[in-house]
Amino acid sequence: MQEQVDEAVSAIQVTRTIAIDDRDLDERFVRASGPGGQNVNKVATAVELRFDLDGSSLPDDVKARLRTLAGSRVTAAGVLVIDSREHRTQAQNREAARARLAALISQAAVRPRTRRASQPGRAEKERRLTEKKHRADVKSGRKPVGDD
Repeated sequence: MQEQVDEAVSAIQVTRTIAIDDRDLDERFVRASGPGGQNVNKVATAVELRFDLDGSSLPDDVKARLRTLAGSRVTAAGVLVIDSREHRTQAQNREAARARLAALISQAAVRPRTRRASQPGRAEKERRLTEKKHRADVKSGRKPVGDD
């Protein structure tokens, strides 16, 4: 008899409605430079976190804003790459990379407010016209006085 094993798949909760499944993330561990002594040469502590934007379950508008926010961190294949090498341990770098991904996605999840055109007030119009008149007077004062 074969037993079914329930795999507990964890997810990164970004907002109330957006969660990233661990299966959508690809983590590669590489050797990091910087502090750590001889440990740096032996242990792969830096994390390269890859998140496939096109294959993800994010809403299309969030994907578009995320592409814009991420900029050059998105490859031509549509994969977002986040590199973390600021800590000495693999676990800390992994958490830092995941936190940066979650922060980036939560920032992209915020829909920008649409700008509504407004009319300038009466005082603003008057201020603009008096400034125009003042500039015209200054410039007319620079003209040479003509002898007719």
